Amino acid sequence: MRSLKLVVAIAICLLSVAVLANASHNQFGVANSRDVQFDNPVRVGNTLLPAGEYKVLHTMEGEDHIMVFKQQNTKKPAEVKVKCQLVKLASVATRTEKVYAVNDAKELVLRTLVFKGDSAQHVF
Repeated sequence: MRSLKLVVAIAICLLSVAVLANASHNQFGVANSRDVQFDNPVRVGNTLLPAGEYKVLHTMEGEDHIMVFKQQNTKKPAEVKVKCQLVKLASVATRTEKVYAVNDAKELVLRTLVFKGDSAQHVF
């Protein structure tokens, strides 16, 4: 009887750890909150964000996937909301990647954002 209680207790602990490990990802295979660093100014949507550290939140507005970029560690933080498409990856991302284009004004324009551990990429 004592060993059965021990097995049940261990199973509950393992289940709790598994639930907590997956809690940071939503049903789309991406985390609801991430951090990203831009070393140069970057155009995200229609807004030119200054270089710096950003908290990135993945939210939903109806059927639309929305990314909110909030600048960290500054007195007047920049913030922008931009619609994105989620594209499923073949496997879980092993590293964070940022893909840029360069516009006519020679600004970096964020096109794709992949976070390590996610199973989908954000395409802008």
